[in-house]
Amino acid sequence: MRGVVFALLALAVPLAACGPVTVQQAERQCFERARLTAGPRGEVGVGVGSNGRVGTNIEVTVSSDYLAGRDPSDVFNSCVYQKSGQPPSRPLYSFPEWKG
Repeated sequence: MRGVVFALLALAVPLAACGPVTVQQAERQCFERARLTAGPRGEVGVGVGSNGRVGTNIEVTVSSDYLAGRDPSDVFNSCVYQKSGQPPSRPLYSFPEWKG
C-alpha cells in the first residue's frame, strides 16, 4: 500500500508544475514575448584579446509573432490568459518598461 501511495505522489508532483501560474507571474513571463513581437532584437560584440586577435559576436532574435505582424498587446493578453487562466491585470502599454 505504501508503494502505491508513493507512486501516486511521484506522478502528481510533476503534474502540479503544469498548472496555472498567478497573473503577475504570467505578466512577467509574457512581457518578453510581447517585446519581441514589437521588433527584432540583437546585439553585437567586438573584442581584442591579449594576443591581438579580434573576436566578434552577433546575435539577432526575431519572433514568429513579429513575422506574422501580430500586435504586441494581443500577444501579451493571450499569453497571460493561456498561462494563468485570467486576463492581465493591466494593459501591456501601461508598463513603465514598455517602449514599443
